[in-house]
Parts: sequence; C-alpha cells; structure tokens
Amino acid sequence: MIKKDIKNREDIFQLVSKFYEKVRNDNVLGPFFNKTINDWDAHLQHLTTFWESSLFLKTKYNGNPLEAHVKVDAERNNNINELHFGLWLNLWFQTIDELFEGDYAENAKRRARKMGTFLYLKIFEARTSN
Repeated sequence: MIKKDIKNREDIFQLVSKFYEKVRNDNVLGPFFNKTINDWDAHLQHLTTFWESSLFLKTKYNGNPLEAHVKVDAERNNNINELHFGLWLNLWFQTIDELFEGDYAENAKRRARKMGTFLYLKIFEARTSN
C-alpha cells in the first residue's frame, strides 16, 4: 500500500480517530481516557483542531492541554507516569506509520514527542507546587 503524507484536516481526523480507538481499547490508557472523556465525537473534533493547528499553523486552537492534563492527573491521585506517556507515544507513532509517511507525518511524531515530554514534566512540577 502506498502511503501519502498528512495533507489536510480530513487526514488529521483519520489519524486522531484511529489513534484514540487504540487508546480507548488499551488496558492501561483506556481507563484514564474512558473515565475522563464524555463526548468522544466532540473530543475528536477538538483534538483534530489541535493537531491541525500544530501541524499546519493555520487554524486557531482554543484550549489548554497542560491545564487539562494536570487536572486529570490530580483527579487520578497523581497516577499518570512515564509509562502512560510512553504507551501514548508508541500508539501515536504506530498509527502514523500505519496510515501515513512523509514530512508532516514525521513532524507529527516530533511534535508529539516534545509535547509528551513537556506535559509529563509540567504534571510532575504541578504535583510539587501544591
């Protein structure tokens, strides 16, 4: 199968939808997400906008991922750890590799790696500042 690069919102929606299907079914990650997200259709659209903004720099994302993740961590008794971020990142890379190849696909991997590191460090920092 010849893969194409990520080119538009529809491609991002496909990526985000397939990825979160895996996340929701994952034994470790699924419980975090399935207990937190009530409206998956809206959440997938929201995340599609986030990644569209991140990759193409042409849409306006309204949200605060750091605040959301710190809140979820606190609600889960500070149980989010490096294993969760590693699993999340591995599923993200796996999904990209299944669907796409090219510069934007590689950029989506780099941005996810940076974002995961940033979020994990900031979650840990929030724990020590309370």
